Amino acid sequence: MATTVLTASALLLTGCSSDDGDDSNASDSGGNITLTLADFGQFGYKEAGLFEQYHKLHPNITVKEDTAANEQDYYPKLLQHLNSNSGLGDVTGIEVGRITEIVSTQADKFTDLSKSIDVNDWVSWKEKQATTTDGAVIGAGTDIGPMSLCYRKDLFQQAGLPTDREEVAKKVQGGWEDYLKLGEQYQAKAPKDTYFMDSASAMYNAVVSSSTKQYYDADGKPIYKENPAVKQGWNLAAEAASKHLTHGLAQFQDPWKAALRKGSVATVVCPAWMSVQIQNYGGDAYKGKWDITRAPGTSAANWGGSFLAVPKSGKHVKEATELVKWLTAPEQQAAVFKAVGVFPSNKGAYELASVKTAKLPYFSDAPIGQIYADEAKSIPEAVLGPKDGTIKDTISTQINNMEQRGTKPDKAWKDATETIDKAIG
Repeated sequence: MATTVLTASALLLTGCSSDDGDDSNASDSGGNITLTLADFGQFGYKEAGLFEQYHKLHPNITVKEDTAANEQDYYPKLLQHLNSNSGLGDVTGIEVGRITEIVSTQADKFTDLSKSIDVNDWVSWKEKQATTTDGAVIGAGTDIGPMSLCYRKDLFQQAGLPTDREEVAKKVQGGWEDYLKLGEQYQAKAPKDTYFMDSASAMYNAVVSSSTKQYYDADGKPIYKENPAVKQGWNLAAEAASKHLTHGLAQFQDPWKAALRKGSVATVVCPAWMSVQIQNYGGDAYKGKWDITRAPGTSAANWGGSFLAVPKSGKHVKEATELVKWLTAPEQQAAVFKAVGVFPSNKGAYELASVKTAKLPYFSDAPIGQIYADEAKSIPEAVLGPKDGTIKDTISTQINNMEQRGTKPDKAWKDATETIDKAIG
């Protein structure tokens, strides 16, 4: 997941390599080794007990996880480590918005996993994202982010809106325009100090994620300025900000977490990995008050998802590759899904009962296995570009400025495009 996604206060990426003088991942006199897995957000391995399980299966191997909470801080550090060939973990997490840049500029630093892992195990578009032009696969798919909508039943009831998940789905089945209409109905009778949505930038990302073309075309040309999906997402975000339907919070930052604890948000756009964030920060007070329904519209969308890669410079490449193969197998991805709700990219997991019948007690026993599996089957293959993450983050920042500072849409768009053009050349 990890996503994806998934940012909060900054933590620095750390790790071990053969170049930094740290021998914590070297074999000791008894043949025991420690593998370092560097990642961000919440991949769910610790929560699912997988590191302990792996140690039982391989008593000579201990897995140490170095986790950065903020992917936006993690990625620059990862690039620094790759460029210096030091400080890398034995296994490294890569977010989907960065994978194209890594494939096109850093692939030679990573092990070709196609020689040890059957890439046909993953949904096809996931495997393609991590494949080089000469056929090397540098990342094993962890999760994907099929879309849904999380909402507070109690706040909906107080605002005179339906609370049944099927009825809510009908209210927004026409698309994100219907979602904003529902927001206007909510805000008209909203409980005091509550807001219909947490963030207009989150809605924007969901809109763009349903399009096969997003920020680049198939030839690698940036098209974000003229892409109808980007324009639609931007205009909807501007409308949400102007109508005060949004709390105006940058996701995963402290004010956003505080709003979930306070209970002042009625809806959150919910790729699969988001549910655990809401549960963690909302706390026990709101268990059973949240529910999950299908995302607005009829077009399936994927937001987020990550990969595990094995740097060639590691001291234990063979063992690290075996760990990646095991962590991304159906049973382990199913265990992570059960523990933290991030949805598997391994197709074999979809047939396991623990995935097909999965429900989330915190979200009123929402049948997430069914909701996300149905969405995942029709997710289109999106064209990714080398600076997708940079473009998305920059546009999101300017949407936050519209929400928080009252920046006019034309000014915000101008600021966004100027910043992006400087970043991508």
